[in-house]
Amino acid sequence: MFLYETLILTVSEITNDESKQLEKLFDTMIQKHKGAKISFDRWGKYRLAQPVNKNNYGVYFLGRFEVDNDHKDALLAEVDEYFKLKLSSVIMRFMTNALDPKKPLEYTKPTPLDESVRSVDKFLKENKMDSLIAGNTSQEVDANVAADIAEFEEEN
Repeated sequence: MFLYETLILTVSEITNDESKQLEKLFDTMIQKHKGAKISFDRWGKYRLAQPVNKNNYGVYFLGRFEVDNDHKDALLAEVDEYFKLKLSSVIMRFMTNALDPKKPLEYTKPTPLDESVRSVDKFLKENKMDSLIAGNTSQEVDANVAADIAEFEEEN
């Protein structure tokens, strides 16, 4: 059996239904050629280093599978055909690589944009902009400003 992985870059506007259809199609192609899916992971949304098809962002998926020698060429050709021609409106780029069966299948990925949303209040506090936090009364804002002025005067 040969191990492969396919990294897929889709448009950032891909819907959950389209994601599920992409995974289902991936499963169907592999099963049709007597292979076995190992995993299909949605990595998430990332900013691209350079625009692809005029898109600055994209969503990555990683699919891993195994297939025997007799069926691998047909499977790889079908993956190539479907992703290039039939799903070109959703898939911007993809690449399939052979994996070393002796190496572990573990990988690390950076945190995607859709999982790294920080709290606005936390950002404002970290940058000493407490007066902009919703819910602060004018007396609290005045007290914060007065404290900042006093701290500045003490330092200088």
